[in-house]
Amino acid sequence: MQKIILKIPKRNQPNKDVFLRKKMAATVPPVTRQITKDSHRKKTENPPVDLQEAQDCLIYDRHGVSIPFKSLYQDRKVIIVFVRNFLCYSCKEYVEDLSKIPQKALEDAAVKLVVIGQSSHHHIEPFCLLTGYSYEMYVDPERCIYQKLGMKREETFTESANPSPHVKSGLLMGQLKSIWRAMTSPAFDFQGDMYQQGGALIVGPGSQVHFCHFDMNRLDHIPINWLLQLAEVGETVDFSNRPKILHV
Repeated sequence: MQKIILKIPKRNQPNKDVFLRKKMAATVPPVTRQITKDSHRKKTENPPVDLQEAQDCLIYDRHGVSIPFKSLYQDRKVIIVFVRNFLCYSCKEYVEDLSKIPQKALEDAAVKLVVIGQSSHHHIEPFCLLTGYSYEMYVDPERCIYQKLGMKREETFTESANPSPHVKSGLLMGQLKSIWRAMTSPAFDFQGDMYQQGGALIVGPGSQVHFCHFDMNRLDHIPINWLLQLAEVGETVDFSNRPKILHV
């Protein structure tokens, strides 16, 4: 009787295709992509702006005292955040998070933080009290700087846009809050052009522009920690719960 021998492959032995794939994986290096601050910059930075056009525009403090825009950045680096209007719920919540930046972190980096609105100067102090913001704040009631720098008017929404991580309220509830604040304000007005969009700059010393971002809509704020890193502030803030310093 002829013997029939069946060769059963070992269970853990790879077949030919698997062997070839492993061989190719060993010879072809993996494709990697490094995520850096420069990649954030390419995604969010607008075309360079020229401060010469706007440097002599006047801004006003809470007492109505005017200074030229260029005086903010002549002697040091400064983060300048332009808000839509003081009734905007998303701007309010964004400035609330700006107020959580530790003063020592800015001082150690020799960086100044400034917020500019476009209403009457009478609204500065109530807005600071409402948001807990204690750094410098000014207004550009004629929107001179907004226009000279080319900031957008009207809102543009795109499917790929990432909403601001600093806005906690939904659209409906946020608008209701804004309307309520307008109705209960001592001076009933819109506290700025409702269609004007804001932005953020990192400039100085002098007229050098390190970074710019113009908001496309009310939710298109640049994340605050990105601003701090781009301004070379050595600390960032954890906004997820209570303010907590993360050393980077």
